[in-house]
Amino acid sequence: MLLWVGLGNPEPNMARQRHNIGFMALDVIAARHGFSPWRQRFKGLVAEGTIGGEKVIGLKPMTYMNVSGESVQAAAGFYKLPATAITAFHDELDLIPGKVRVKRGGGAAGHNGLRSMDRMLGTPDYWRVRLGIGHPGSKERVTGYVLGDFAKADVTWLVPVLDAVADSAALLATGRTEEFMTKVALLTQDVK
Repeated sequence: MLLWVGLGNPEPNMARQRHNIGFMALDVIAARHGFSPWRQRFKGLVAEGTIGGEKVIGLKPMTYMNVSGESVQAAAGFYKLPATAITAFHDELDLIPGKVRVKRGGGAAGHNGLRSMDRMLGTPDYWRVRLGIGHPGSKERVTGYVLGDFAKADVTWLVPVLDAVADSAALLATGRTEEFMTKVALLTQDVK
């Protein structure tokens, strides 16, 4: 069993913000793979499905980004899952828009959702699907940037990337992370 966590903020007026790309990715994955309807559980919304023969619990914490770990810890504890069975889908400032990278463990790099997960799980040893949103250029502009909505022009890369992540999800579910990244890159190579 796997726990896939989309990181974001719960307010409806925040739905299109760059910080919510993790929620967006999980929504597309759940729809594409016929997950159950979302229901409230573990201080979040949960949907279940099967991808690549693996049972996947999708979780969107409704606790706000800064305390996402509370929801993740509750779900992981209930299902008795080790950190290595958890994958967080999150926005990544250090990748250009549309780039997708997967890694296990590492630092939070200033991301409050990851920082909360590290603290609540007691380890950073979970998987991360880093969804590139680009950097606004200066540290002072980061908060406004991540809490800002995607621009209309961003749809040209955002929708294809979310679709590619969903289409490639079986590779991720079966632990073939390099193949997952390669397939996402191939599916989005003509996207600007």
